[in-house]
Amino acid sequence: MIVASPKLSSTNARLAAGLGVLACAAFGFAYLQPPLYRAFCEWTGINDVQKADDFQASSVAGRPVTIEFDANTHGQGLRFISLHNAVQARTGELVQVSFRVQNTSDRPITGQAVPSYGPRHAANFVKKLECFCFRQQTFAPGEVRDMPVVFALDRQLPDDVVTVTLSYTFFEVPGTSADAAAAAKPLSGPAKGT
Repeated sequence: MIVASPKLSSTNARLAAGLGVLACAAFGFAYLQPPLYRAFCEWTGINDVQKADDFQASSVAGRPVTIEFDANTHGQGLRFISLHNAVQARTGELVQVSFRVQNTSDRPITGQAVPSYGPRHAANFVKKLECFCFRQQTFAPGEVRDMPVVFALDRQLPDDVVTVTLSYTFFEVPGTSADAAAAAKPLSGPAKGT
């Protein structure tokens, strides 16, 4: 019969307690991630999203601005285009445009659109109410989907900015193809072939 020494039992107990504290800390950190991320995004202005109910369109016409649209893909398998090259809008006015994505592959693809703005500081004045860039999208093989973006330009947009370019790059999310097969159901709404 093997008997553990008191010193070894004490070391094992300390190790077990340390691992238990570490496991609890890891769980607590994972639990706090969503609220910390939201707070960080609010603090930095990333994903500054207003709810449609909170947005107040003005009845007084704002100044005219040209809004240009650009669509790009990173990787293969997705064809992504803007259905509008440019629109004329006024600050404070709601604008709705659409983009089209086509999965040209024979497998489901999950992607995420990332916006960018020109000039860069215009990002602070684009208030999105609805956008496909808010979450990952899964496309069935051969699926074509039109996706809207609804936004307004803040009336505080500097006067020297007369053209704003809204550009999206669609990235394929790595490691999601196997999981995408189960989720690759087209969302409700009109799907058009090209």
